[in-house]
Amino acid sequence: MSVFANLVISNSSLENIFKALRPVLFMKKKIIDKITLKKIEKYSSLTTKALDIAKKNISKNRDIESHEIIQMVEAYLSDSRYFRRKRDFVNSFGCLNYAHGWLDCGARLRIFEVSDNRLFTV
Repeated sequence: MSVFANLVISNSSLENIFKALRPVLFMKKKIIDKITLKKIEKYSSLTTKALDIAKKNISKNRDIESHEIIQMVEAYLSDSRYFRRKRDFVNSFGCLNYAHGWLDCGARLRIFEVSDNRLFTV
């Protein structure tokens, strides 16, 4: 038998409960759906910093692979700057994500000997 079987709640009690729960039940999450120049600058700086660290920490005998990755990252960073100048923030931000994805790939494959888990997926 349920412990709530004999529970009787008055209408005024239900109203009070509903009023108390209303903010939680109908809580709107703040959705960030804008790519701002500030966000692009933040992630551009982050990716550039990660690139600088990766260039200084190439694993032994991985020069060819690292060169390919570094070229791709630099190309995507350049594309991001181009789109930023055109005020096309969506494509600019997309290029930054690809650039950083290449760096993460190099880190995961141990092409770069990096350990900073704030800059790389390691």
